[in-house]
Amino acid sequence: MDQQWDVVSGVGITALAVAAARAVETSRPDALIEDPYALRFVEAARAPVKLPTTEAEAAASDGREYWSEAATYVAVRTRAFDDHFRRAAEVGVTQVVLLASGLDTRAFRLPWPEDAVVYEIDQPLVLDFKLGVLREHGATAGGAHRPVGADLREDWPAALEAAGFDRARPTAWLAEGLLPYLPPEAEERLFQEIHRLSAPGSRLAVEDFGNMSAALADNAADDSVRTLGVNVLDLIHTGQRPTPAARLTGLGWNVHDVPATRAATEYGRPLSPKFAERDGHYVFAHRS
Repeated sequence: MDQQWDVVSGVGITALAVAAARAVETSRPDALIEDPYALRFVEAARAPVKLPTTEAEAAASDGREYWSEAATYVAVRTRAFDDHFRRAAEVGVTQVVLLASGLDTRAFRLPWPEDAVVYEIDQPLVLDFKLGVLREHGATAGGAHRPVGADLREDWPAALEAAGFDRARPTAWLAEGLLPYLPPEAEERLFQEIHRLSAPGSRLAVEDFGNMSAALADNAADDSVRTLGVNVLDLIHTGQRPTPAARLTGLGWNVHDVPATRAATEYGRPLSPKFAERDGHYVFAHRS
């Protein structure tokens, strides 16, 4: 359980690919999100493989159709969860926890209220890399920013509380791009701990990857190797588990489930058939 990774190995390189996809969207004239740091991560990482283009125009014509489609999905997902935090802040929920934050830059690019405090939990090597790049480029967090170097398979709640987390204060949580990388028992513990630490009024957004069989089919292994030099299938746990919506409903949370295809259409970025058939969902939950 002491295995660590950085941004160019194992699960970490998937975070680098997501940053590259955010850079693609940022380059669009009608971008859904703007992440000025995404490209900086890609440049600084010195990945062992040549990552796909970070320019939208080139992504649509470089012969790697999968990459352009994936970048669109990442853009929609990012915007949907950005809006989750905007809604939380509007009702006064300003304690935030990003689970397995990777190269997420929301602490630095979203307009947080002055009393906001954003906790980011991830492997120490990932956080060290990210914060080094952000410092180099003069990034400033809105509100307080508290990185927490911890493994979600271990006692991350203790590390979170040691960093100042207040369980009496409502919290806005995010689990984005995370669940398939956890074994079923670790996922169950994750939801139980989120529930235990969440005061009334807390909110949670979770990415439900939907039909993993479809996600793993259609030459997904070949696509991931061509794109990242890593077979993502080797990193994913496919054991049976309840859906996030069912889990949270069982814990007494009020759940609103939004299909990724619907969110994409509303944002004006329809998903390709390949991504639409995966039946992914964005699950938004509120604890009364």
